[in-house]
Amino acid sequence: MEKRQLGRSGIEVPILCFGGNVFGWTVDEPTSFRLLDAAFAAGLNFIDTADMYSIWVPGNQGGESETIIGNWMKARGNREKVIIASKVGVELSPDRKGLSKAYIRKAVEASLKRLRTDYIDLYQSHIDDKATALEETLEAYGDLIREGKVRTIGASNYSAERLREALAVSARTGLPRYESLQPEYNLYDRENFESSAQQVCRSSGLGVISYSSLASRFLTGKYRSEHDFGKSPRGHGMGKYLNDRGLRILKTLDRIARKHKTGQAQIALAWLLARPGLTSPIASATTVEQVHDLIAATKLTLERSDIDALDEASATKAVQFEPA
Repeated sequence: MEKRQLGRSGIEVPILCFGGNVFGWTVDEPTSFRLLDAAFAAGLNFIDTADMYSIWVPGNQGGESETIIGNWMKARGNREKVIIASKVGVELSPDRKGLSKAYIRKAVEASLKRLRTDYIDLYQSHIDDKATALEETLEAYGDLIREGKVRTIGASNYSAERLREALAVSARTGLPRYESLQPEYNLYDRENFESSAQQVCRSSGLGVISYSSLASRFLTGKYRSEHDFGKSPRGHGMGKYLNDRGLRILKTLDRIARKHKTGQAQIALAWLLARPGLTSPIASATTVEQVHDLIAATKLTLERSDIDALDEASATKAVQFEPA
């Protein structure tokens, strides 16, 4: 499996990150173990999770994904061969939210316990917390890095402006800097990242580990009309994609998938893997067959004409396609 440097952290990660958001949500623990085994066997040992996964499921409290991953690593005895990325900051309850030093300290201990480990490779601010000074948040992370509980830090869902501010604070104070950004980014959702934070990441040498790589699986071609919404728990969110632009993207994916004799998901991921500055897009799976599709995407090389066609089909008025 090809690897890339994650920012300036010194950590090498596979070109695809395995998403753990489905663990404890659409897949149970035994199924999660099978998916993790298949991914790990292929070299996909970079796993993304968060303390809030999957709090949205009735009866869940948050931390279910971390717990399953921790149980899997314990059962397999492979912790030192796995790169774990987790996140903190999203509200779990009125007294469990934000990026204050006191809360980060409590949250990381809870995550470490669920993950059954004594360190997290990449610990990320899940969302911005403007009520807490950036210096306080970065000081908390600095303490954790010195204690060996965190190897490096990243940001998720930060605006370009706030990311610049955080990097400036680190440069001025000597506090640890964010080494990666986790934005929403895929063939359909391009505008927000490409028009703002992308340039910050490039100029500052940050890694980019994008989420929603398949647009909640819209880019697999599974959802083409309202009649398809009932196919999965994610179906209710497909309405925003069913417009002229979304259907144009699917039509282009269909054509290129036929050309390469593969599925639309592999083409959509291969497009991401070819994007300049993108380190390791995140993609999840609910079946072993889907894991194999992810693996196949890492071995697929699109032709320049394929990339140009996808760029043009997915371009918006605000962001015209940029050749790699």
